This record gives sequence, C-alpha cells and structure tokens, in this order.
Amino acid sequence: MLRQNLLILILISSLFACTAVQAQKQGVHWLTFAQLEDSLAVKPKKVFIDFYADWCAYCKKMDEAAFRDREVVTSLNNYYYAVRMNAESRDTIIFGGVHYVNREYGKKRNPVHEIPKLLASREGIPFTLPALVVLDASFRVQNRYFEYLSPEEMRKILH
Repeated sequence: MLRQNLLILILISSLFACTAVQAQKQGVHWLTFAQLEDSLAVKPKKVFIDFYADWCAYCKKMDEAAFRDREVVTSLNNYYYAVRMNAESRDTIIFGGVHYVNREYGKKRNPVHEIPKLLASREGIPFTLPALVVLDASFRVQNRYFEYLSPEEMRKILH
C-alpha cells in the first residue's frame, strides 16, 4: 500500500512538473488586435501590448528571456490579453470600427504603423522600440515602457 501511494505521489508530481514545463514551452498566447476586440467584448480584462520590429535587438532579447520566463508567461496568459504587433506592419487593422494603416510605409526607412503611434508615443520624443503598453480592463493606458525589461522587471510590472 505504501509503495502504491508513493507511486501515485510520484506520478502526480511528474504531471504537475510536465504541465509547468509544457506551459513554458507553449509560451505566451499572443493575440491579434482582431482577436483582442472579440475577447474584450466577451470578458473585459487587462491588456498587455508588445510592439516590436524584426531588427530590434532588445525586442529579440526580451523574446528569449522575459517572454519565456515561466512566471511572466503564466501572468500574461492568466491575467492579461497579450497582444504582439510588428510596429512596422503593412496590414490594415480594424479595431473598434476604425481602419488603422501604416501611412509611413514606402516613405520612411522604419515606417511605424498608426496603432503603435497612438498607444506608445511620447510627446516630443520619436517612437522607439521596444515599446510595451499596459492597459486596464476599460482599455485605458496604465503604463508604457520603452526599454528592455528583464524577466525580473517584467514580473514586477505584471503583478
């Protein structure tokens, strides 16, 4: 009987460990703005937006560190709608019935889409990456971050 209970305990522990590892491997459940709009209509929740570009070294570093950290992944997946958008996207995005485009595409070297400009701009300062935006459940900006955030720093802002 003791041996059987020990075996069950080991199996349950292994299951929990595998679930935690699997959650970390799956990573953040990133949404598009279209998916975000649908999700907010069903259930209001805080929103975390990561604006990045393919050339942004700090964005890539956060992908490898902060967005693979188990606690960060768990917090984003459980308590936020997490959205990721290439700030240089050429896509037309419809959100709240409004069409947003990249009016700078073909005119500038690093053209910035309208959405990051609206949500992650600072008056008198050019748009920079990485740009992270945290919104409350009513879609009001709570905080903006314009720098590399380590896993530890990311954990602090998500709690």
